[in-house]
Amino acid sequence: MIVLSLVFIITGGFELIEFENPKVNKIISAIGFFLQVIYFSRLFWHKNTVQWNDKGIVIRIKSFLGKSLRFDEIKATELNGKILTLTKSNGKKITLDLNEFAESDTQKLNEIIIKNTIANNV
Repeated sequence: MIVLSLVFIITGGFELIEFENPKVNKIISAIGFFLQVIYFSRLFWHKNTVQWNDKGIVIRIKSFLGKSLRFDEIKATELNGKILTLTKSNGKKITLDLNEFAESDTQKLNEIIIKNTIANNV
């Protein structure tokens, strides 16, 4: 979707295709920007989401923005029942209540954090 939006933006912005009505290029460019808004707003569509890559994780549980953490700043994780406690390298603890989630989802989240934290510390 990002590539398609960039094609629309470039085509409309640089007027690569000439139309009889000059407003068509502006509409094509606007469609490209609208596609990017849709793509980057995915995080806000759902109440509970988790997104991660090699550098960090964004955990959004019953909140608007969620918590963004870098894996290299996570020192330890502890899963007690449905409570996940993350200890950062500066000693600050972040507690996540996972009562609304299935046991398999809770375990998978813990495994993702452990795997990426250990991989960054080795």
